[in-house]
Parts: sequence; C-alpha cells; structure tokens
Amino acid sequence: MPATVFDLPARLSAKRTANLIAADDHHFAHIASQLDREVATLEARLAELRRSPGGDGEAALERDTVIHRLSSELNLLRRFDLDVCLGRMVFAESGDTVYIGRMGLRDEDGRALLIDWRTPMAKPFFAATLASPMGLSTRRRYRWANGLISDYWDEGFTSATDDDTASLDDQSAFIASLGTSRSAKMHDVLSTIQADQDSIIRAPADLPMVVDGGPGTGKTVVALHRAAYLLYSDSSIARGGGLLFIGPNQPYLSYVDDVLPRLGEDGVRLCTLDSLITESATAKDDERSSRLKANLDPGAVIARAVSIYEEPPTTTLVIDTVWGELTVTAGDWSAAFTSIDEDLEHNTARDQVWDELLEILAEPVVDSDEDAEPLEVHRFLSQDPDLRANLTAAWPILDPLDIVGDLWSVPAYLSLAAPDLTEAETACLQRTDPRAWTGADVPLIDAARRRIGDPADLGRRRRAAAEAAAEQDRMADVVEDLIAADDSELMQMTMLRGDDLRGALDNPSGRETLAADRLAGPFGHIIVDEAQELTDAQWHMLLDRCPSKSFTIVGDRAQARHGFVQSWDERMNELGLAVNEVHLSINYRTPAEVMAAAEPVIRAVLPHTNVPQSVRQSGSSVGYCRVEEVPSLVGAWLDSHREGIVCVITVSPASWSFAEVERVSVMTPAEVKGLEFDLVILVDPAGFGTGIQGGVDRYVSMTRATAQLVVATNAPSE
Repeated sequence: MPATVFDLPARLSAKRTANLIAADDHHFAHIASQLDREVATLEARLAELRRSPGGDGEAALERDTVIHRLSSELNLLRRFDLDVCLGRMVFAESGDTVYIGRMGLRDEDGRALLIDWRTPMAKPFFAATLASPMGLSTRRRYRWANGLISDYWDEGFTSATDDDTASLDDQSAFIASLGTSRSAKMHDVLSTIQADQDSIIRAPADLPMVVDGGPGTGKTVVALHRAAYLLYSDSSIARGGGLLFIGPNQPYLSYVDDVLPRLGEDGVRLCTLDSLITESATAKDDERSSRLKANLDPGAVIARAVSIYEEPPTTTLVIDTVWGELTVTAGDWSAAFTSIDEDLEHNTARDQVWDELLEILAEPVVDSDEDAEPLEVHRFLSQDPDLRANLTAAWPILDPLDIVGDLWSVPAYLSLAAPDLTEAETACLQRTDPRAWTGADVPLIDAARRRIGDPADLGRRRRAAAEAAAEQDRMADVVEDLIAADDSELMQMTMLRGDDLRGALDNPSGRETLAADRLAGPFGHIIVDEAQELTDAQWHMLLDRCPSKSFTIVGDRAQARHGFVQSWDERMNELGLAVNEVHLSINYRTPAEVMAAAEPVIRAVLPHTNVPQSVRQSGSSVGYCRVEEVPSLVGAWLDSHREGIVCVITVSPASWSFAEVERVSVMTPAEVKGLEFDLVILVDPAGFGTGIQGGVDRYVSMTRATAQLVVATNAPSE
C-alpha cells in the first residue's frame, strides 16, 4: 500500500493536508490488511476443502455448497481493492466516524472497518440533507481512479462543523463529477447516490412500485441499486425464487453488466424480454401484425389452441383380454381426461391421463377376478395398440413451436384460438414461413412452452422415472436381504421398510436431475427498466413469472415510442397491479444546453410532458454540421479527447463505419435507450419519422449526450 491513498491533482493541493486526509489513510491501512487476511483465510479453507474426500449423497452436496459459498466470498473480495470504501460520515452527537463500503468488513477484534451500504446504519450516508441531517455533522464521498482517490468532497450539516478536518464543498465537486468522461461500461455511481434516489432504492417490495422519471434522472441507477439492496435486505425475495432484471436490449445489458457485481451482488438474473425464450426472434412483423399480437392475451390464446388437442374420444373401444372382453366407453375417457391437475403442462398431463385410464379400466377386472393382479392388468392394457392409438389421437404430445407456427399458417386454427380477431385481422397474421419468429411472437412462444412443456423434457423425465423405478426395485431386494440376515433382538433392519430410511440408501447423486430453466421463474421480485415500451402480451410473460406481483417498474411515459396516453396507475390497474408511484425530476446527466434544444422537440408531439430540470451546464451549445462532415468531426473529437465515447445515431447504421470501434458506436434511436455518451451526433433526425414515434426517437436520442450534442443534416446550416 502506498504512503497515501490520495492522488489529488495539483489544483486540489489544499485538500492534501494531513489534517484532512491522515485519519483516512490510517483507516485505509487497516482495511488493506484485513482484506489481505480474509483473502488468505478463504484461500486456505478452499484448498483444504478441495483436498478432502468428496463423499457422496448429502455429504457431497453439503461440501459443494460450502465450496460454492466460499468461492463467491473470495471472488467478491478479489473484485475490490481499497475502492471498496465509498466514503465516511461523522455523527454530530458522538463524534463517531463510520466508513461505508460496498460490503461489510470487520477486523480480527470484531470492530467494524466498513459498514455495508445496504444496512440501515448506512442510510444517513445517502439520505442526509441540510433539511434533514439524520444526526450527521459531515459526510465525505470519495472519487476513485486506478485504485487511488482522485478527489473527494465534504458536506457539512451543522454550524459547528470543524473546518480543520473537512474540506467543505457546496456540491460543486459532485456536480463536476457528473460531467466526467463516459466509457462502454456504466460508471460506478454508488458513492454519489442522492437522497431522492436512495429513498426509492430502500423502499419495501411489498407493493408494486412505479419509478417515473425523465431522461438523466437516474432511473437505471435506481433500478440496479434497488436490485442489490432488495436481495440483501428482503429474504422473502430469495425464498420466492430470486430477482429478475429486464432490460430493453442487448447493448443496454452489456452497458450495465458490471454494476451489480461491483455492488456486491452476483445473484441477479439480467435479460431482455426476447431472451426469456431460447428461440432467436430476428424476423420483423409489419406494424399492423405487431400491434395485433401485442393486444392478444397469450395465455388465453394458447389455452384455446391446446384445448383442441385435449378432447376425449366419443366412440366405444372393445379390447380382448385374458380376463375377457373389456369395453372402454366415452365415459371412461371423459373421467380420465377430467381427473388431471389443471396446473400440469399438457405433455406431462398426458401420462397422468394414461395412468388414470388404466386405473379406471383395471378396477372392474380386479373386482371380478380374484386372480387378476392390478399391476398385471395395467401392463397388459398398456401394451394394447388400439388403446394407445386412441390416446395419441385424443391427447397427442405437442411441440410448442408447432402450435404457435400453426396459428400463423392455418387461418381456421387462429380463428378458434383467437375468436375476437376479425377475418381480415386473421388473414393479416398469416405468413409463408410460420417459424420466422419475430419479437411479437415471443410472448406466445413463452405461453406455449409454459402450457405445453418441452417434448425433450418429457423424454428426460420418463428416463429419470424409469431409472428411479429400477433403482427402487433393486433397493427393495437389498432391503429384504438385510432384514433376512438381521439377528438382532430389536430387529432394527425392519426399519428399512419405512420410506424415509429406504430413501437414505438411495444415492440421488448418481442420477441426473432436471435443471429448471433459469428464466422460467417463479421469481420473488422483477425489475423492469424502460417499462413504458411493454405491450400487454409482454406483461403477461412477466406476471406469469411473479406470483407475488412484486415489481419495480421503471420508465418514462414521454419516452414510449408508440405513445402512452394513460397514467401509470391506469395502465397497471388494467394488468391487475395496484402500484405505488414515485417520481424523479432532477436531470443529473444531460446538460442544460442540450435539454433546452430537446424540450421543444418532445413538447411538439406530447405538449404536457414533464421534462426534468438539469443541474449543470456543459458550456457547449448544440452544434450543427452537414452529414458528410460527420467522419471528420468524429475524428477531430477523438484526437482532442483522450477519454470518452461517441455515438452516431441514425436510422441506417449499416451505412456508417469508424476505425475507433471501441470509442465510437453507431446505433438506431431504438437501440440507445438507457445509454449515455459524451458526444452524440444525430444524423438526419428528420428522417427518424413523424408523429409521436418520430418525436420520441429524436428526444431520446438527443438526451443521451452528457457533454455535447451535434445535429447533422443536409439542410442549410442553423
């Protein structure tokens, strides 16, 4: 560790005096030593566990669980250096100094070196304001760069604050930090979480919450930090299946994928809506088809489509058996079909129908013939080809993709499944390649998988069941041999006839277990960013995955590309969610100069939009150039800026290429949602479209800029 952790530039020399930083350096030395000790201890424990015999059954499972837990702890410690510390706060009454960290850390004597940012004790660090200091006298936040502190700023909350140990700041350092250069990954902003954001992050998850806010208000920051906070603080979420985070597109996920691990949380599952299914949805629907599918209830459509394949036979079947003729009536079929659990997948329920039918048919045979064994009757009937053929015709094994594909290639089938569609609408949804999946197909494919199941899974289950049955038969022989050989007075081996103890002999580690789809749910909580874009059909996908209806819904109605005429409350009520709505109104990202240009753009199509107030100016007015000047402009900017990233936003990204691919992105307006760049260049924004969609695309694109915005057109210079 260096003599000091503070690597402040010359212009901040006044903040390098010993009375301001010596206590911090002393504390950082303790943190560094303890981090080294904990890493060494965990490495030694893991090495010892891995050398020890693995065992089998529960012992092996317990050992693997401990190794996994210790490995996660070690990875977390290795992920951080001294930048694990976010800042410190000093309490006015006691004078105690408390350091806040991305995780908690105690020394060998149990003294707290760092308090985890998610604990109640850490709340004042984020939530204290001049109006409500929460018992603090000062708060210090650090800015880290390359493992050293490049700046810090202190805030005083009482008139008695000691200026000798605090470099008081009116938040100018914080404001300046908002304008630092961006990169391809989201900046670490935990230490700069503001009070309005913190109150949302720490809000309980018992009711669905809508977080509404315009561009740059920190909605994504709040969503990600809330994910980490809830998993830490609310054990019911883990018990309910964990937390799912839905982002708008893959560039967004790539942008934020480092954030949660740096918050000390790697248990969140992040994905887009399209990745909730395994199929690739790369084809495009026309606007009308997409709108029609968006308004369907996927579960209801698929339920009707599948019900056609669950009709009991209405004819009588006569089977010749060794016990005489056996008549299978329509009533027998109906009784078997109606006996199943309604929650079972179609393909899984087929086996239950078959078992119930055999039970119904075997019962009168066994009752009338004392020599007939139930198992023998079952086996005989199960081999009858006509009986099997009747079941296959009435309740076939289905492929979810075939069902959805048939909707788009057999008009009569779609009419049965979606009777509210007109004949013209049904015809509109037909296509030549039924499996050319589109984004609008995803909710229906998902509903079909949930209702029908995967045919491959059914085969695996049957193999697993057969293996289990064979193992149980083998263990039955073993148990009887052990009992026969037992000459103890208590005859303890007879206890093995009990299910629990017999199960203990059966080693489950030797059989393959079926891993559930990681994204199938259920989940204890779901966070949705850019939620204003979700259709009814897409919401059904998420509601099916969250029985508790515990959601954090993040979005901005003004950024909905297809319009959002309702209030959030009205929209969510239609989906069965009674929500608590909170608002973010301060724009921390976009300079005032850019917002001044963007505001009239959105008000032209949505006059009553709540445009957030920017807290800073960049000093750069919006620039204009001709389209052919864009390459030279980008090159000049890169030459004059050693850090920072550029985005060229256009409806024709394939027409553009730049050598500096790591620092220059070319994206469509739809792809830039949730992202930010130092320099944003809009290429021919008039070509983004007309009406609400065109206006929203221009507004969203303009507000991605954190420093400078340039509009490139072939119109006369503005």
